[in-house]
Formats: sequence, C-alpha cells, structure tokens
Amino acid sequence: MVLQQLATPGKILSDLPAGVEGIVPARVVGYGTAHAIAAISNEGAVLGYQGEGFPATPGYGLILVEDSLDTFQGVLVFDLEPLQGIPQLGTISSSTTTIPLYGARVMWSAVSTEGCPMFVPPDTTTSEEPAG
Repeated sequence: MVLQQLATPGKILSDLPAGVEGIVPARVVGYGTAHAIAAISNEGAVLGYQGEGFPATPGYGLILVEDSLDTFQGVLVFDLEPLQGIPQLGTISSSTTTIPLYGARVMWSAVSTEGCPMFVPPDTTTSEEPAG
C-alpha cells in the first residue's frame, strides 16, 4: 500500500521533514518494529538501523510522513531495487550495508491502523532489574 501511494503526484519528498533526529521508529518489511539512530549531515539524514532483517543491497529506506498532519512517522526499509528519478534524502545503514533513503507523504489511515499499526511503540511499562 505504501508503494502504491508513491505514484500519486506530490507524494515524494524533496526535503527532509522535521523530526528525523535521535531515536526514530524503523522497520524492515516483514519484520517487527525496531529503531534507527538518526542524525543530520551536509549530505542529508544518516540513520543507523538497530534491528533484524536489514537487507543486503539492493534495498532502500523510505521516510514516511503522514500527509494530513505533515508529521514524520518513521522509516520503512524495503529489500527492493532503489527508486529511480526521485531525490535521495540520505542513507540508512546496518553494521555491514548502507542503502539510500527517500521520503514520501502517505495517507496514514491507509497504511496504519490501531489493529495493525505500521510502527509499534516500544514497551516502556517493563524494566529490567540489574542482575546481582
């Protein structure tokens, strides 16, 4: 559903949205929510993915912005050939691979629902006690 929305005029981002810094929600298609550590450089966003399933090349990350509120939601990573003819906004990397990062506005209600959220918030209700 996310990729289908890319064909709609005006959905591709040409600039980084606000909010792509610090720890951000991220996930590889087919895997659960993880996170990435994001920073901004002269070349755009630089994200370090912290989770399972990161693709070897080919692949790309897609910054997702909710179109109705124009708010950053997270990064979805695909194991597909990189997109052609759209602005690259940065990179996302694992410990072994770096792939391009693009951005898109999406109709959030079409890709994320309460019953099937795109990004599951981290569980902050449990804490691990130190061993000892």
